[in-house]
Amino acid sequence: MTRAWQLGGLLALLLLAALLVGCGDETPEPPQPSVTQQDGADQDEAQPSAEAVEEAEDVEDVEVEQEAEAVQQVEEEQQAEDVQDAQQSQEAEQADEVEEAQEDQQEEAVRGDTVSLLRASADAFEYEIGEFGGELTFATISEPLTFNLALANDAGSSGVLGYLFEGLTDISWLSGEPEPNLAESWDVSADGLAWTFYLRRDVRWHDGEPFTARDVEFTFNQIIYNADIPTSTRAAFNFRLLDENGEWQVAPMTVEAIDDYTVQFVLPVSFAPFLRSMATAIYPQHILQPYVDAGTFNEVWDLSTDPSEIIGTGPFLIDQYIAGERVVFRRNPDYWRTDAEGNHLPYLDRIVQVVVPDLESELEAFRGGVADVHGVLGREFADLEPLQEEENFTIHRRGPNFGSTFLAFNQNQGVNPATGEAYLSEEKLYWFGNLEFRRAVAHVVDKDAIIEQVQHGLGYPQWSPISPAAGGFHNPDVATYEYDLARASAILDELGWTDGDGDGFREDDRGNAIAFVMATNEGNEVREQVTEIIHQGMTEIGLNVDFQVVDFGVLVGQLTASYDWDAIVIGFTGGPDPYGGIVLWHSSENLHLWYPNQDEPATDWEAELDDLYVRASQELDRELRFGLYHRAQEIVAENLPLIYTSHAERLTAVRNVFGNTTPTLYGIWDVRYVYRTD
Repeated sequence: MTRAWQLGGLLALLLLAALLVGCGDETPEPPQPSVTQQDGADQDEAQPSAEAVEEAEDVEDVEVEQEAEAVQQVEEEQQAEDVQDAQQSQEAEQADEVEEAQEDQQEEAVRGDTVSLLRASADAFEYEIGEFGGELTFATISEPLTFNLALANDAGSSGVLGYLFEGLTDISWLSGEPEPNLAESWDVSADGLAWTFYLRRDVRWHDGEPFTARDVEFTFNQIIYNADIPTSTRAAFNFRLLDENGEWQVAPMTVEAIDDYTVQFVLPVSFAPFLRSMATAIYPQHILQPYVDAGTFNEVWDLSTDPSEIIGTGPFLIDQYIAGERVVFRRNPDYWRTDAEGNHLPYLDRIVQVVVPDLESELEAFRGGVADVHGVLGREFADLEPLQEEENFTIHRRGPNFGSTFLAFNQNQGVNPATGEAYLSEEKLYWFGNLEFRRAVAHVVDKDAIIEQVQHGLGYPQWSPISPAAGGFHNPDVATYEYDLARASAILDELGWTDGDGDGFREDDRGNAIAFVMATNEGNEVREQVTEIIHQGMTEIGLNVDFQVVDFGVLVGQLTASYDWDAIVIGFTGGPDPYGGIVLWHSSENLHLWYPNQDEPATDWEAELDDLYVRASQELDRELRFGLYHRAQEIVAENLPLIYTSHAERLTAVRNVFGNTTPTLYGIWDVRYVYRTD
């Protein structure tokens, strides 16, 4: 099935109010004076003799010495107490450090055990011959924004269309590695630049037309490389290389149909994840060529299209789409893939995607027997875990997710060509472009609180864009910004961004009130909950933030088209190889969220990031690739274009009525092989 990097996810920030405790020293009252007067004594008798004076002085000296000794003793006792207190404090800090280290080791051990178990599960798995019939139902808050997969930037659209379209390769749910799909085999030249794919001869489009190399050639040359079509897929196939002057140039690969079932790709430079990138969807030339020729491709296959007109090669077709209610897929009876006995897959007759308004409704659908599978939230785990036997389902735990979750600030320096006005006001660009401001915000992200309060202990702190689930690509040693509200406030104070008028909110050093909008999408209670925590936290440090919940489609449009936003809570999915992240991290790309479509990198660190992602994609030595991506993660952590939160534990509840399933690092099944056992 087609896999792509998609927008989605969850971000949380948490600020806690500081508790200030004051104390005062108690001062003893002075002693009352005492006067002695003998009755009838004359003045001479009242005066002391010389001996008496000397004796009194001796007594006074003794008393002074005694007082000095007493003071010294008190000081020594105080010093001893101070030393003891310091030792106890140091011991407490050491104990805390040891406890944290033990917790980290335990988490690492749990993660290691989880990874080992999932790999063992994948290694032991063998497909069974299944039974035909039945359906799989799941509930989701997502629904498509388009039926044109080439234009999709959202998970809802890509998730639906992934059942209909396929690539030359597929990514195995068992190993995470590329494997044959529409291409049954391939070979590559010694220099790694020329790739020849030999296509299956038994594949037909849903309308019965044969799939050929002409479709592959059309997909790349007339859709992906068509500058008039705003497809994010193009980023993975824009190869960057240095010219004779040491300047980066962009060059495409050539794609040529040698015959009906042979297609050759010639790359300008080596590309390490090339086979993985060949999972890109292929489109039908005989359907879409007229729209490309007429310049109307960007309007075809919108949501008003009859679903029967969406033609792919995949195992399912769209049978019914009712906006805001459901998407029903029906089995492709002529699908090319077969099981070990030659039976044409898929086994299931239907897949039903029920659209619900919120995450609570997803759970209700699962508990009520409407849905067969459910992505378990951390807050739900404790309640669902003991019900597994009674309600006949199993919860699979699969470690940290591949995706990233973050807070982003708009730093777009561009101008709207239609209006001539800047996308962002001068003062907001001044705030959001200030690294110290972003560092202050990073220090108010309480990852422990996020994990405990939002994910209910089922999460992992996130410091870099590549997940620990990606193995050696993940860099565990990047800069971190521990939760420190006082430090966050101090950074803003050092900038001169203080509350000068006493209204509870800060102004910058130019006198501008620091006020902006922070948005997230509606329908996702978890995201709304944690974004409200952001709002509360930023208010605590004196930032005037207007928290808004908006329609997801509107949000995607703001990010990718109008660029009309201030701050946003959003996320990005990932995978076992980080190359796809180039659509986010390269400064020239449309999904370079904080400042997209740059002609030249706006900063030195963005230029270095561009270079690293290009070189990492071309480096064939795996260990050297690790090093390049490690450096990229360091740059992101140092410059904070995105402020990360945590990785959620991947938890999936599945009814115990399906065959050919097992939990792995990359999934729980290949839906083409899934069958019902009840």
